[in-house]
Amino acid sequence: MPAGSCGRLRPSSPRRPESPPLPPPSPVSSEPPSPAGAVCADMGSCTGARRAAVALGVVGLLCVVLGAVMIVLVPSFIEQQVLKNVRIDPSSLSFNMWKEIPVPFYLSVYFFHVVNPDNVLKGEKPQVQERGPYVYREFRHKSNITFNDNDTVSFLEYRTFQFQPAKSYGLESDYIVMPNILVLTAAMLVENQPLSLKVLMSLAFSTLGERAFMNRTVGEIMWGYEDPLMDFINKYFPNLLPFNGKFGLFSELNNTHSGLFTVFTGVKDFSRIHLVNKWNGLSKVSFWHSDQCNMINGTSGQMWAPFMTPESSLEFYSPDACRSMKLVYQEAGVFEGIPIYRFVAPPTLFANGSVYPPNEGFCPCLESGIQNVSTCRFGAPLFLSHPHFYNADPVLAEAVLGLHPNHQEHSLFLDIHPVTGIPMNCSVKLQLSLYIKAVKGIGQTGSISPVVLPLLWFGESGTMEGQALQTFYTQLVLLPAVLHYAQYVLLALGCALLLIPVVHLIRSQEKCYLFWSSSKKGSKDKEAIQAYSETLMTSPPKGTVLQEARL
Repeated sequence: MPAGSCGRLRPSSPRRPESPPLPPPSPVSSEPPSPAGAVCADMGSCTGARRAAVALGVVGLLCVVLGAVMIVLVPSFIEQQVLKNVRIDPSSLSFNMWKEIPVPFYLSVYFFHVVNPDNVLKGEKPQVQERGPYVYREFRHKSNITFNDNDTVSFLEYRTFQFQPAKSYGLESDYIVMPNILVLTAAMLVENQPLSLKVLMSLAFSTLGERAFMNRTVGEIMWGYEDPLMDFINKYFPNLLPFNGKFGLFSELNNTHSGLFTVFTGVKDFSRIHLVNKWNGLSKVSFWHSDQCNMINGTSGQMWAPFMTPESSLEFYSPDACRSMKLVYQEAGVFEGIPIYRFVAPPTLFANGSVYPPNEGFCPCLESGIQNVSTCRFGAPLFLSHPHFYNADPVLAEAVLGLHPNHQEHSLFLDIHPVTGIPMNCSVKLQLSLYIKAVKGIGQTGSISPVVLPLLWFGESGTMEGQALQTFYTQLVLLPAVLHYAQYVLLALGCALLLIPVVHLIRSQEKCYLFWSSSKKGSKDKEAIQAYSETLMTSPPKGTVLQEARL
């Protein structure tokens, strides 16, 4: 055997031509694995995705259920919270607000300075000039708070006033010419008395230096001044005037209370919350000439029943006006982010009986638009109205030069949060006027033509602000709003989450379809690969010469 040779195997049969070499296997394809392989490889991730989709669906279902439950329960919850916090109870949120009103109140007073007093005495038309405002900070606090067994609470509310020079247009030392209320009132009271008595009174006026018009400071007119006429009247006409000492238009208001109020707390019977039960122990007053006008209706003017609608009205009893007043809804609005309803005085508030028959009990009346309050003001011919005779018979403003009534400056309003019944912003404006005329036998009255002459008008205003406003907004506006919107957010979020498993299911079905479709398209390639594999695994036919293996 030649060197280098490992040997040769020779078949016994004659030699046949060699078979052609088998074709080499086709190169490995660089294409990605078939869909079936991908699905098999990602089986674990598919299972995880399916579980995540199911979990999100469960969370969505819980959100939907919670949102639906909140839609049903939240309104009732908010209502219960409001009822709990607006009643007069030491545990309620608004009790301290009711007890010590945190709203800064201001009293702005405008005087009508008479420019031509001598001409008025001659029968000419009076001319006035508005002076002011003279602004006072008003402080209110309740005392003698007593809770009664019949679901009521009794209290006294005291008021004090401090002059605010920085907010005023003038000083309390300013002099104002205005009618001498004591002289002209006394003249009217004895108008129907014997002439001899009137002459005696006229002589007394002259002796005391009294005239039909006086020139006094703002402070004296407001808080009182000493007058010898007071001593004379109380000496010779006892019980004619209900007070002694100084006389001032607001002297009865400073450092005093407005009467004993007894109101319903709403703890046991919410339907009567804040309504006045009695005032000074009375269920009705006796100033007027009809039961309807004497009724004490509404609240004490500080809070009203919650859950108002545009059909609601604001009714309250005013000791200063000696009557109940009713305001009506005008429009909805927003105050410092808080929704409010604005209530205003109807045109019939001070209408006379001929224009508005229910007001007949307040008469004797003059022109419509002014209310005679003489019966609760020691018989003085005083009249209450809107400033500048706004909303009154035009002849009243035309009878006095210098009056310019307009809606924006002279109308009153209260802005109330309708859900709680708590005032957010208010401006109550009223005018006090004196009816004057010449009285035969009283020389001081000269030839004065009958006229309702304005003395002053005042506005009480208050606006919730500061920490009180923030607390109110957070507790009674923001929190209910968050709960209100949260229920719909949960409902929407839950519906969105519930869609995730649905979308996942649809997409899974689409992948299965794509898998089977791609399997059909690649069948020829699979057949070729399978044939080649079988060729490799088949044994060679008998008689085939094995080639020599060489190193």
